[in-house]
This record gives sequence, structure tokens and C-alpha cells, in this order.
Amino acid sequence: MEELLASTIRNATPLIFAALGGMFSERGGVVNIGLEGLMLISAFFGVVGAFYSGSAVVGLAAAMGAGLLFALIHAVMTITFEADQIISGTAINLLALGGTGFLMVEFFGSGGTSPRVTGFDAVAIPGLSSIPVVGGPLFNQSLLVYLMYALVPVTFFLLFKTPFGLRLRGTGEVPEAVDTAGVNVFRMRYYGVALSGLLAALGGAYLSMGLLSAFTEGMTNGRGFIALAALIFGRWHPVGAAGAALLFGFAQAFTFQAPQDVIPLEFLNMLPYILTIVVLAGFGGRAIAPAAVGKPYRKE
Repeated sequence: MEELLASTIRNATPLIFAALGGMFSERGGVVNIGLEGLMLISAFFGVVGAFYSGSAVVGLAAAMGAGLLFALIHAVMTITFEADQIISGTAINLLALGGTGFLMVEFFGSGGTSPRVTGFDAVAIPGLSSIPVVGGPLFNQSLLVYLMYALVPVTFFLLFKTPFGLRLRGTGEVPEAVDTAGVNVFRMRYYGVALSGLLAALGGAYLSMGLLSAFTEGMTNGRGFIALAALIFGRWHPVGAAGAALLFGFAQAFTFQAPQDVIPLEFLNMLPYILTIVVLAGFGGRAIAPAAVGKPYRKE
């Protein structure tokens, strides 16, 4: 039971980071289907930064820098040049997949898996980690997991209790009204996409520096798309998205814990993706997205 819970937290953490990032972008009116690519690029540059510096903190900074840079490319393409948001996000995903494979050879001399680097080890919180059953799984985790715990309420507060959140949500719902109130719609959308890049980068860095301490080609393995499903399932709310990500994390954890002599391994490996399809088919139609998401804004 404890291992299942700990594995659920580990699998859900990158999904929650990416889902929160996608929330900032879509609440501002920009679809960011490129979360998968942003996570992959950040996972790679996190390892590069840690490899050459010997510091996990420098690696994390490199990951966040890469995530921010590619998110801003998406912002420029979609907000300034009004490119199709789906196509722009897809291009980032393809660029990340091919680009990281190429850069693996350039930086490390071969593809596949990078050398091991200094990562974020688990840190037990005194007292809390001794709580029976849940203490170890919840409070003997990487620092990035504790950061994830904090970011869920921080995101809720920022979106729903601050003027910035009100303006960002207004930008994704009725940008014309926000513009009339004197708020720069383009700037708010840039903020939303930039935050999505930083948060997706945390998800990617957790994969390569919190779980493996190495980069493996294609290591995000569809997690960016699952995070988008969690975002929709959670109805664009931080707590809802985190809860949905935990559900997906549980499905992934279950694949390792389930008896493979009873349930075929191939089916277990498909389980998280089947759940994603079921969620999108069953709840995507009923969940109401921000009214202006996906629509370029033109100032009158």
C-alpha cells in the first residue's frame, strides 16, 4: 500500500506541474498542446546543466530557462503572429522529439541514455515522514515534490484571489472587456504562456533529475498530453487538475504493482492512455473551456 501511494505521487508530480502550466496558458486564452515538447526539452537541458556544472540547482535553472525560451517561441507564433495554436504546439513537440535526439549525440556522443548526473534526492521531513502509512510516501520525497505540494494552493490563490489572476482569466474569457478596462491583453497572454513553460519545465526536470538522474530519449512518453487531459478533467481548476493528475498517476503506479500473471502486461501499459481517452471522450464535451481559448485577439 505504501509503495503504491509513493509511486502514485511520483507519477503524478510531473503531470501536476504540466497541468498547472497548461492552466495558466489556457486561462489566458492560448492552447498549449506543446506541453509534451516543453517537458522533453526541459528534461534534456536540466541534465545538460547538471552534467557540466555538477549541480542539480544549476540543472534546474537550465531546464526552466529552456522551458521558458520555447514557451516564448510558442507565444510569439500564436499571440503576435496569430499562428494556429494547435499547429504551433505540435511543431514544438516534433522539434523537441527530434531535437533532443540530435543534441544527445552532440553533447554526449551517443543517443539513448545520457550519463548519470547529480539529481534531487529524497528528503525526509522529520516527524511527518514517521506518520504511519502516508508519512513515508508523502513526506520522504524529492524537493521538487514538496514544491509541487506548494504550487497547487499558490496557483489557486494567484488565479482566483489576485488582480493578476482576474485579468488573466478575463483575457481568456472576454478579452475585449479586459482591453476596454485598460489591461494589455497581449501582455497577459504572454505571461500565461511563459508561466506554462516554467511549470512544464519543472515537470520535465523532475523526470530527468528527480526520478532517473539521467535523460532518456522520449522519456516524457506522452505525459504532456495526459497533463492536458488532467487539465480538462479538472475543469481548468488547480485542485481539480491536481486530483485528476493523481488519478492518472495512480493508473501508472498500478501498472507496476498489479499482478502480471493475472492481468496482461500489455493491457497494464495501456491503462493510463485508455483512461486518458475515456476522460476526454466522457468529460471533455461537458467541461467548459475558457470562452476565448484558441482564438487570436485583434485589437480594434
